[in-house]
Amino acid sequence: PSDLPNPPVYSKVNPADPPIMTLAVTSTAMPMTQVEDMVETRVAQKISQISGVGLVTLSGGQRPAVRVKLNAQAIAALGLTSETVRTAITGANVNSAKGSLDGPSRAVTLSANDQMQSAEEYRQLIIAYQNGAPIRLGDVATVEQGAENSWLGAWANKEQAIVMNVQRQPGANIISTADSIRQMLPQLTESLPKSVKVTVLSDRTTNIRASVNDTQFELMMAIALVVMIIYLFLRNIPATIIPGFAVPLSLIGTFAVMVFLDFSINNLTLMALTIATGFVVDDAIVVIENISRYIEKGEKPLAAALKGAGEIGFTIISLTFSLIAVLIPLLFMGDIVGRLFREFAITLAVAILISAVVSLTLTPMMCARMLSQESLRKQNRFSRASEKMFDRIIAAYGRGLAKVLNHPWLTLSVALSTLLLSVLLWVFIPKGFFPVQDNGIIQGTLQAPQSSSF
Repeated sequence: PSDLPNPPVYSKVNPADPPIMTLAVTSTAMPMTQVEDMVETRVAQKISQISGVGLVTLSGGQRPAVRVKLNAQAIAALGLTSETVRTAITGANVNSAKGSLDGPSRAVTLSANDQMQSAEEYRQLIIAYQNGAPIRLGDVATVEQGAENSWLGAWANKEQAIVMNVQRQPGANIISTADSIRQMLPQLTESLPKSVKVTVLSDRTTNIRASVNDTQFELMMAIALVVMIIYLFLRNIPATIIPGFAVPLSLIGTFAVMVFLDFSINNLTLMALTIATGFVVDDAIVVIENISRYIEKGEKPLAAALKGAGEIGFTIISLTFSLIAVLIPLLFMGDIVGRLFREFAITLAVAILISAVVSLTLTPMMCARMLSQESLRKQNRFSRASEKMFDRIIAAYGRGLAKVLNHPWLTLSVALSTLLLSVLLWVFIPKGFFPVQDNGIIQGTLQAPQSSSF
């Protein structure tokens, strides 16, 4: 806007995003002022050049400076003021042009870097003349090399340190950025003096990696349990292999779409894949069961596959789109919640859609090739024992269903009570944006009395 009082300030980081990594630089031989200067000019600059790093900030307050402590009595005795001393110091550090050279074709500006860098140079600074004799800064003040701000400090593992907080750029992958930083640390350490040590204090990717690994394990466990349960109910190895192929193929197809959409493997996408495992198996089992029914009736496998898949095709398609319709509201949610669940909803919807395609194409083809009347009728000891168990379960279900149908009012009362209880639980259950989680960091704030010494 044209009415801005000052030009806008642009930043490569999100101020609300915590640092992805915190480093501590300590030294047993060098003063912290030199360590601060070394970290700022060498280490921080190198880390800032890593792809994905947005900002590197330093804390510890040990930036080198020359500290001047005026002697009030000496100044008063010489008839000077602190303003006189300040003006002399400021004038001696002005980096301005000393003159110029003009010629017929060009002009050259003369400048010299005569700014003072050390405490000794400041001690020799002439601030005034009295009776023709120069008065130097060292005559009226104590000048020493020190820190710019002596009221700030940082410690790591009981050692005074310079702390570096590394923040990532918006959209940068936190794991790849942290890996790049860790790969560069050995090179940076070799370029520093041997007394300087760089330590990683905190790394946000530790919990992220553990969470992703847990979710990956849960996904593999879900696939294994699904295949086991399929065999438990179908009691036929060829019939178990077919949905066993459908699950990984559907997930591989989902991964391809994730790569095309530039999605990452994170907790939300892995959670979506884990949930999708159940839907993928449902489609395959429904198709296999219908085709098996026709084979048991005497149909040839190919004809049974065509007839069974064609008969159940509309059911699979309608079930697929009804599940996808449930996810549509997540795609249109706004604010941060919508951004969080967008990848989750799209990943789950794609997995369900690919599952339907696999169930209506690959599954019937495999049934036509792998299933037969002999394979379906062949039973072993496990099949006979499980058949008796399932018969008892079905009989118990039939008795329970008969009681429910004979007492409709009691059934409706239980259903309404369950609905009312669900509403009450929704009201009283605590609500929040994110669940409480352990990030491995304890942060405390202490405020000491004003009379305490730093």
